[in-house]
Amino acid sequence: MSDTSPKLLARVPITVRWRDMDAMGHVNNAKYISFLEEARVRWMLGVEGVSMNDRIAPVVANTNVNYRAPIVWPNNIVVELYVERLGNASVTIAHRIVDEKDASVLYSDGNVVVVWMDTQTGRSAPLPEAVRQASQ
Repeated sequence: MSDTSPKLLARVPITVRWRDMDAMGHVNNAKYISFLEEARVRWMLGVEGVSMNDRIAPVVANTNVNYRAPIVWPNNIVVELYVERLGNASVTIAHRIVDEKDASVLYSDGNVVVVWMDTQTGRSAPLPEAVRQASQ
């Protein structure tokens, strides 16, 4: 039987800061996107041969965030990243934000489409081989 579960790319621990809170006493919804960005950048910087300063660089084309439970302070969370789909010029990265001590506590899930583009022409470019290899 083949394993069809998505490939885990990274588990990135993040400490929730007081300034992440909003007037309602929980993490502001926009901060979830910042947590996801931090995890993606940490993963990409760990892929040998990938630089955020190359002519061919990643840009976010779509973000889907499902808010499942409020995150409160103080707290430590973990962002889990998974490969959902590999395309010619893009990768769809599924994400989960869970509690650091109890991964069954799901704060958020969803996905982000990251497209590689030529920064000089503004057109999409082939997915770098290093990213493709790290994602399979």
